[in-house]
Amino acid sequence: NDGVANDLLQEMIDLDMEKFEKIITNYIGAKGIERTVIQIIFPFLEKIGILWLTNHINPGQEHLVTNMVRQKLIVGIEGLQPILKVKKVVLLFLPSGEFHEMGLLFMHFLLKSRGVNVIYLGANIPMKDVDYVAKIKKPDYLYCHLSTGTSFNFDKFLNSLSMVFPDIPTVISGHLTNTYQKKIKSPVLFKRSFAEVMDFVLSL
Repeated sequence: NDGVANDLLQEMIDLDMEKFEKIITNYIGAKGIERTVIQIIFPFLEKIGILWLTNHINPGQEHLVTNMVRQKLIVGIEGLQPILKVKKVVLLFLPSGEFHEMGLLFMHFLLKSRGVNVIYLGANIPMKDVDYVAKIKKPDYLYCHLSTGTSFNFDKFLNSLSMVFPDIPTVISGHLTNTYQKKIKSPVLFKRSFAEVMDFVLSL
């Protein structure tokens, strides 16, 4: 499977999106969408640094690839019919100024595939909108996956989470959790690796 992720990498470098898509489509046909996401798409995104690190690739390449992978993830999310149902509700969003949605979409996929009830607000969401939805829907958790953090003030964001949502745990994963040195206040929780993210998902 590492070989397939490397093939995707090569097609991305060559900007051959037709071959890139064909590799993913064939894998979905053979293994199904969930396996494709976890065994192929996730390692590939990790290789090019979209999920956990700041980007090491050309922005043009990144846009082409992320748009295609995004479509596959959305189709995958829509097609999921989980056997188990988990009563927990998780609200997914990215704060104002954060547009890197790939990790959040991947979390949507993972949570829904495990039968968790997901409310997906998406990227660049003002805190007042998150608050409005949270008051009505009463989620058990809020969830953010933050890749870059260059476009907004992370300290301010963490403080406002503690103030606006003192009773709802907010789980944060992504690159920022590895570089942030200060103490975090409850009810904010950091998941600093994919293994920790999976432990959280399976604990619901």
